Amino acid sequence: MMWRIDPASDEPLYAQLVTQVRLAVAHGELRPGERLPAARELATSLDLNMHTVLRAYQVLRDDGTVELRRGRGAVVAAAPWPDLAAVERAVADLATAARRAGLSPETTTTLVKEAMSR
Repeated sequence: MMWRIDPASDEPLYAQLVTQVRLAVAHGELRPGERLPAARELATSLDLNMHTVLRAYQVLRDDGTVELRRGRGAVVAAAPWPDLAAVERAVADLATAARRAGLSPETTTTLVKEAMSR
């Protein structure tokens, strides 16, 4: 898996990692039982502080995406992942409608978060 971090983004670095892992799991790029890179190795390759990677791994552990195992590191959990095809189509339609309406990505994201909290 190719990891990408945008230091100029408003999104915190650890959150960028969390998002990438969640998407990779949802799309089947990371499968249950598959190990994520060691925190030190990933931090070095992305030029991040190791604690940033550890924080991302802890968030992923807390939401059930990965299991942290002593001696094995972070392993993708065996939880079943839903088929996202319908959601991805709806998001693509939403993005098209938002662009037509002249909404910024931030405003669109805020609207989605608000709808998810109802």
